[in-house]
Amino acid sequence: MTLLRVVNSQEPQESREGADDWRWQVRHAVTDLAALQAAVSLTENERNGVERALGEGFPMSITPYYLGLVDKSDPNCPIRRQCVPSDAEAIDVIGDMRDPLGEEAHEVAPHLVQRYPDRVLLLATDRCSVYCRFCTRSRMVGAGGGVRSLESLGEAFAWLRAHPEVCDVIVSGGDPLVMSTERIAAILDELSRIESVLYVRIATRTPVTLPQRITSDLCVALRRHPSTWIMTHFNHPKELTEASRAACARLVDAGLPVMNQTVLLRGVNDNANTLEQLFRGLVRSRVRPYYLLQADPVRGTGHLRTSIETGLSLMESLQGRVSGIALPKYIVDTPGGRGKVPVLRDAIVGRDGAITTLRTFRGELVDYIDPPH
Repeated sequence: MTLLRVVNSQEPQESREGADDWRWQVRHAVTDLAALQAAVSLTENERNGVERALGEGFPMSITPYYLGLVDKSDPNCPIRRQCVPSDAEAIDVIGDMRDPLGEEAHEVAPHLVQRYPDRVLLLATDRCSVYCRFCTRSRMVGAGGGVRSLESLGEAFAWLRAHPEVCDVIVSGGDPLVMSTERIAAILDELSRIESVLYVRIATRTPVTLPQRITSDLCVALRRHPSTWIMTHFNHPKELTEASRAACARLVDAGLPVMNQTVLLRGVNDNANTLEQLFRGLVRSRVRPYYLLQADPVRGTGHLRTSIETGLSLMESLQGRVSGIALPKYIVDTPGGRGKVPVLRDAIVGRDGAITTLRTFRGELVDYIDPPH
């Protein structure tokens, strides 16, 4: 696809030679107002939002590839709403939290968070190629720490060796796949030496925002651990481009299972037709829709969040209309770090002894009779 010619305003104009290289994409990411205004007709709200974001700590970064998906004249473009700051980010609403998932309270070692008995979250970097405006970790991403050294992760690895009940490690950040392949391989090598770690999940948005990053060498490195899963993050069918589908294909063809977590976002995907198109497109790309996540109540994201009732209604619309392999669970990650809760409208409308009355996706009431003891 054709990419927009976008560079940071402080850099000299260069040719687009190398645009298919992920490092070029990262170097030429839009990180200031002048560069963004050169590519997109910004509204006053967006200009104010960019200035505020750059002045108050939650940075902006948009790869030329992802900016190429933006409708430059439509402020309601679903891609634009995800990556371009708005002055609505300055508005706090009831329920907003700085750390909605309680990760700081559940930190068991530096850069290691445990919220469940059998799994942990390893925060390997604070850098992303694109900073999503609904980010759960807006308190820390892009804050200047960068990639965590192996030495700084040493206490986390030691904690894992001392807690064999933990078998599942989710490597996240920031986006761990924006790190060098050598650093990713080193982390996976360390985890592979811990016998109790049975599988590793890599949480990444690079297939969406930086598909050039999914190289053959990276796929080989990701296979260093025998059970590595990729958890990616497509939110809109417009993100399922030829390049992103090819990136997913490289991962799957290398033997890496790929699952997707979609965040439910107002004005982006809070529409049954949009979600249907997205979930079908993911399955066609051999990516399993895993979760539809209620957006976390991060401070300054009220304009992007929906009600839970909206999510329930959307899931009701999709049930029966979309194949089971294309239908994710609707999940609320409860505030305070108390864990994920699957949410469904109660399909059981009555019980009488051995008879359970169920409501189907068509609204019909059907009795199911339990067998005798």
